[in-house]
Amino acid sequence: MRVSVSGGAVRGEAWGPGAEWLLEQLPELLGGADDPAAFVPRHRIVAMARHRRPGLRLTRTGLVLESLIPSVLEQKVTTDEAYRAWRLLVRKYGEPAPGPAAGGRLWVMPGPRTWALIPSWEWHRAGVDNKRASTILRAVRVARRLEEAVGMAPEAAQARLEVVPGIGPWTSAEVVQRSHGAADAVTVGDLHLPGIVGFALAGDRDADDAVMLELLEPYAGQRHRAARLILLSGRTPARRAPRMPRGDIGRL
Repeated sequence: MRVSVSGGAVRGEAWGPGAEWLLEQLPELLGGADDPAAFVPRHRIVAMARHRRPGLRLTRTGLVLESLIPSVLEQKVTTDEAYRAWRLLVRKYGEPAPGPAAGGRLWVMPGPRTWALIPSWEWHRAGVDNKRASTILRAVRVARRLEEAVGMAPEAAQARLEVVPGIGPWTSAEVVQRSHGAADAVTVGDLHLPGIVGFALAGDRDADDAVMLELLEPYAGQRHRAARLILLSGRTPARRAPRMPRGDIGRL
């Protein structure tokens, strides 16, 4: 798909299977179903971040697996390692995106059946351990049931996702934030987010999930949006340790 803006009007063009659906989904992909006016800042730093980012909207993709698989790849490893694994697997087992907008640089991720047929050694070559690979394989076997979660409320969708072994609150929240545009889905179990929120709102860089949730309570119903604005504020504590190496205990 190619999206352009001219004179305040948005124009979308799409190619390939599903093009019509994609164009119908375009308003939600651009945040048309979001209601930023429902958000009321309770802290100066959040108010300033919203003032600087007046166009921020939470988007809704209407798709589960395309957010779920990358989120599983991010479990326990650094972002760079996850991106590398995603790039290698999609380039090897996906296909070039159709249409002139792709320019040979965009690739479509494989479908559920193709993911299920990836041999174990290819996961290893991509740096994906057996636990994450097994989680993805379990998920794609019930892909249809997981995609049905788009029609559920975010909380119910998370509960359905978490039925799959290896998918926990961190992963399910990361998914519904994108698939549903869930304004209240807080990412718990993250290595850095509690400290960032704690530092921004209370000067507490050692905050844990419980402290983070307490600080975000005034934003009930909009806690994910509040966290996004805090991240966009740029007020984050300096790192005190190297990034988590592959294999360390992480999030699910």
